Amino acid sequence: MLYNMKMKYCFYLLIGSFLSFGIKAQTSSINLQVFGVKADLIREKVEDTLQKQFTEKGLKWPARYLFIRTYKYDKQLEVWVKNDWEEPFKLFKSYKVCITSGTIGPKRKEGDKQVPEGFYYINEFNPNSNYHLALGLNYPNSSDRMLSDVARRGGDIYIHGSCVSIGCIPLTDEVIEEVYVIAAASKARGQDFIPVHVYPVNFKVKKSFEYLRKFTEEPSYSSLAAQFKNAFYYFEEKRQLPVVMVNARGEYVVNAPEAKDNFYTEVRDSLNEDIAVKFGVADNVDRLPAFKEGNATFRNFLVSLEKDMAPLLPSGMHRIYLVVEFIIDKEGNTVHAQVTKGGAETINEKVIESFVNNCKWMPAIKENQPVASKLVQSLTIERPEED
Repeated sequence: MLYNMKMKYCFYLLIGSFLSFGIKAQTSSINLQVFGVKADLIREKVEDTLQKQFTEKGLKWPARYLFIRTYKYDKQLEVWVKNDWEEPFKLFKSYKVCITSGTIGPKRKEGDKQVPEGFYYINEFNPNSNYHLALGLNYPNSSDRMLSDVARRGGDIYIHGSCVSIGCIPLTDEVIEEVYVIAAASKARGQDFIPVHVYPVNFKVKKSFEYLRKFTEEPSYSSLAAQFKNAFYYFEEKRQLPVVMVNARGEYVVNAPEAKDNFYTEVRDSLNEDIAVKFGVADNVDRLPAFKEGNATFRNFLVSLEKDMAPLLPSGMHRIYLVVEFIIDKEGNTVHAQVTKGGAETINEKVIESFVNNCKWMPAIKENQPVASKLVQSLTIERPEED
């Protein structure tokens, strides 16, 4: 299941439109539902200071796109911004997180006092919070819902003020005022999904990484930590957000920095060996395939496919997950596809047909020659919620 761009489960940003009519017009435009009387006064208090800080760092206020990254062990929260979809994110400021509760590891049930770890987005602005101001996270996300205690997953996870908390991400009132106003401004400019990555540690800090190693002896957490590390270094390398998917087991699937040409797939070995031999699939390639019409078009294809399959869900089912594996020949055609996990019979047939008929690629390269290769893609088919 994708967590990216225009998809329901994505952590990437939605591109929004905004007309600039000078600073005063921009200021009034962010006075939306995210502000109340108290928060509007706070905006008036801090916005001039924020604008000056942005200018000093060569940034344009207000930011169109915002990304928040925070580290539990290091007690840090970073604010990254940009104004053009294609440009890299730039760090605006790092803030201190007051306190953290629990220890390394994800939140798995209500009352465990754990700060969640994972890939989230802001789904609530609360200007009248008991903790000064609050930005809600969409915990539990789809991975949490599969892996947490079904009866007691917990909820109400916020980035908030007052510098007190059990399980949230608390800041001082002064800091939350700045973060809240920056987030509100980006939302007003059209960013409906503001991504928030909550990591156990800052992987670039040696002391923190060494501390994390104490917790990775548990195989289930070792795998999760590896995906966090992949996402972290992808952003460090590209200053763009990675695509994050959730597979049928509730595990995150993140494009690693090593897979520089592919944000949406992992190479797998589970296709039938005879089929792989039949199509001459290479064991290792120097460059993985790339979707012929570009990454954005492939994302749109997946979104449309998931939407089109929703009416075919069996009666009584609201959501299913499936994994489709497919072979791309040396001409870039999808010549074979099969659903290896999950799904439902009619849906699986349609998904296979769609991949074979609609997916054209620039083939994989090995030793400067095009070769056949195999890829895998997770999908989530969900019935739309009724109004």
